[in-house]
Amino acid sequence: MIALGGVVMETAILTGIGLAAPAGLNAYIPLLTLALADRATTWVTLHAPYDVLSSNLGIAILVVLLTVEVAVDKIPGVDHVNDLIQSFVRPAAGAIAAVAATAGLVTINPAIMVLVGVVLAGSVNVVKVTTRPAVTVGSAGVLNPFVSVAEDAVAVLASIVAIFLPFLVILFLALFAVSSILLLRRLRRVRSGAG
Repeated sequence: MIALGGVVMETAILTGIGLAAPAGLNAYIPLLTLALADRATTWVTLHAPYDVLSSNLGIAILVVLLTVEVAVDKIPGVDHVNDLIQSFVRPAAGAIAAVAATAGLVTINPAIMVLVGVVLAGSVNVVKVTTRPAVTVGSAGVLNPFVSVAEDAVAVLASIVAIFLPFLVILFLALFAVSSILLLRRLRRVRSGAG
């Protein structure tokens, strides 16, 4: 639940949505951002059982998982195997982030936030998993680390915006939708031109 000066804000729903989407790029960035915001600010108050994310052990586990994800995602070929494995983890992380951000709100059913989190993170993950092989083939893997860094940067920025400026989440989602459509159309044109 998001708190500003002790006042519960209904923007927690936007925060949950805003954290779910970047989980499709990197499962651990939004969860770690949420955990650190709970520990270091008054903007976020995680309720049980989600407060385990901001425990010392929870943060340590997230840091280890994030370190592995960031390192593996920079290696061409290995990043595709990682993406296949993470295709199960990222939607789950999106669901956890969405529910954790809205836990304690009586105005929204947690099952709805689970569904929203899974769909958003899953959708972003599908775009990532679909387009990354084209980057590998088109650049012989040279651009993979750069694309991965850009994805991580977007996930960090989107997570921070979701917590501190949740009203911008709608803009971020609209930009993602438009860029995804354009990217997928370009990928289809390239594939149809090659075939």
